[in-house]
Amino acid sequence: MTYPETLDYLLSQLPMYQRVGQAAYKADLNNTIALMKLLGNPESKFKSIHIAGTNGKGSTSHLLASVFQEAGYKTGLYTSPHLLDFRERIRINGEMISEKEVSSFVEENKISCEQLDLSFFEWTVGLAFHSFALNQVDIAIVEVGMGGRLDSTNVLSPELSVITNIGLDHAQFLGDTLDKIALEKAGIIKSKVPVVIGKSQRETEGSFRRIALAHESTILFADQQFPMDIPPCPLKGHYQAENFQTVLIAADHLNTAGWKLSNEAISAGFENVLKNTGLRGRWEILNEKPKTICDVGHNLDGIKSIVHQLESEEFKQLHLVLGFVSDKNVEELISLFPKNAIFYLTQPSIPRAMPLDRLEQIADGKRINYKRFENVELALEAAKIRAKQDDIIFIGGSTFVVADLLSIV
Repeated sequence: MTYPETLDYLLSQLPMYQRVGQAAYKADLNNTIALMKLLGNPESKFKSIHIAGTNGKGSTSHLLASVFQEAGYKTGLYTSPHLLDFRERIRINGEMISEKEVSSFVEENKISCEQLDLSFFEWTVGLAFHSFALNQVDIAIVEVGMGGRLDSTNVLSPELSVITNIGLDHAQFLGDTLDKIALEKAGIIKSKVPVVIGKSQRETEGSFRRIALAHESTILFADQQFPMDIPPCPLKGHYQAENFQTVLIAADHLNTAGWKLSNEAISAGFENVLKNTGLRGRWEILNEKPKTICDVGHNLDGIKSIVHQLESEEFKQLHLVLGFVSDKNVEELISLFPKNAIFYLTQPSIPRAMPLDRLEQIADGKRINYKRFENVELALEAAKIRAKQDDIIFIGGSTFVVADLLSIV
C-alpha cells in the first residue's frame, strides 16, 4: 500500500471517534488485548508514563517528553488527535513516524486486524506501541485518548501514572458527575505504580485516594506540594501554570525512582518544548496586529480558561471565530464568551461538526452579534477584514476548527 492509500484506509474506512463520535467508541479492552497479542505484546517491551485528564494532558505529555529528550533519553510520544498530519500522533525524539513505517505496519497486519474489527484508535495504538518497541525507546509518554479505564492505551504497566484534572466532558461515555468521570480516569492507576494528580478537587480527591490505597500506589497531588520554580516556557496560557507544576512534581518523583532528569534538562525541556515535540494550538499567537490567537480548548473548563485569558488581554474589539462539534453543550459554551464580541460562526470539516443551522438557532437565542460562514477560512477572512490593528481575533471552540485553521495559515 502507498502512504496515501494507507491514510485513506485508516481515516476513511475505519470508525474514528474524532470524526463520527459514539459510533466509533468501544467500551472494553478486548480488541486491544487481542491486538497486542497478535503483535507480540509490544506494550511490555518499553517503559512508559501514562497520562489522563480532562484538560492539560496534551501539554503535560509534550512537556514531559521534551524534558526526557533533553535528558538524553530516546523518547516516544503518543498523543491524539492530530491537527495537520496523522503522523503527529506518534513521535520519537520529536520526529514523526515515517510514512513507510505507517504503510508497512498496516499492510503487514491488515488481514489479521480486520478479523478483530478494530477502530481507528485501536489501530493507531497498535502502531504506536509497535513502533516504540521496534525502535527501542528508553521511555514512551502515552496520552490517553478518552477516559482511562477502558481506553485502548490502558494495557500499559507504566513507571508513573498522571491525571491532570477532572472536568465535565464526554459525559455520555464517562458519567455525568465529576466523581464518576474521576473513577473512569482513575482506571489508569496500576498496582504499586505511583500516581500524580494535577489538581485537587473536593468532588474527586476522596475517590483518587481510595483507589490509590487499594492499589498500594503512592499518590501525590501536585497542587498540594511546595510550589516549584517554573522555568521559562513558550506556552503562555495562564492555564498552563497547573500543567507546569504537575510536570515538575512528576519529574521530581521520577528522579527519586532512578531516572536522571537534571535541573538543566528540565529547564531546557520547558524552553524547547515546541521545537522538541511540535506542540501547536495552545494559546498560539499567529499574528500581532491584529493579535490573532488560536486554542484547542473545547469543553466547559477549557473554554472558561480561554475566556479568563482573553479578559487579561488589552484590545478594543474582540472577534471570535467559533465552531463546535455536535455532542458538546454548545448553549453553555457559547454563553461563556463576552456578549460584546463579534461572532463569526462556522463549522469544522468533520461529520461530527455542529451544523450551522443549529448553531445559528443557538446564537439567536443568546442575542449575540454574529454572522455565519460555511468554513473556517471564510470566517477568518471576514474577521481579518473587519478587525482593526488593536483588536483581537480568537479562533477556537473545537480542536477541529483549529486544525482547519492551521491548514490554511
